[in-house]
Amino acid sequence: MKANNKIIRNYRRIDNSPITSVKDEIISWIKTIALALVFAYIITQHVIVNAWVPSGSMERSIMTGDRVVALRLSYALSNPERMDVVVFRFPDDESKLFVKRIIGLPGETVDIIDGKVYIDGAALPLDDSFVTYPDFVSTGPFHVPENHYFMMGDNRINSEDSRAWNHPFVNREKILGRVLFKYFRGFSIIS
Repeated sequence: MKANNKIIRNYRRIDNSPITSVKDEIISWIKTIALALVFAYIITQHVIVNAWVPSGSMERSIMTGDRVVALRLSYALSNPERMDVVVFRFPDDESKLFVKRIIGLPGETVDIIDGKVYIDGAALPLDDSFVTYPDFVSTGPFHVPENHYFMMGDNRINSEDSRAWNHPFVNREKILGRVLFKYFRGFSIIS
């Protein structure tokens, strides 16, 4: 009997690796899953933002129900630029994430006349060829404070954006990242 136990204890697989116990296998799986969860947490908290777009305010660039990925590191060494599509904390309720396009930069004055956007009293409006459904409302002027941004959706007629918020400007610190792509219901790079 002792000889049989010794034979079983020293038995090896064909590939010369020792047989692992069920307990060892479970511990190995737990370690692997824990490592994957830690890695996923680090990536989502420090590298990317994964956001769901519940409204049509960015149509046709981003459709209702799309999911987007934004890079948190986009502005680590540079500032947000006009026309960047970004994910940010909604100024009126920071528990909500919004996705909009940056229109007004810090220190600028934004005027909207008959639906066209003018910056600092320019003679020509911004190129908004990406706008799906323009509106023809006039509003403003909005004087963008330092370290803040003025946001608008691409679907101007159906966008709750800086024009309508109680706190119309987004603090630089609340911009979580620049949208890179949408991936749900079709993949598309966002520019």
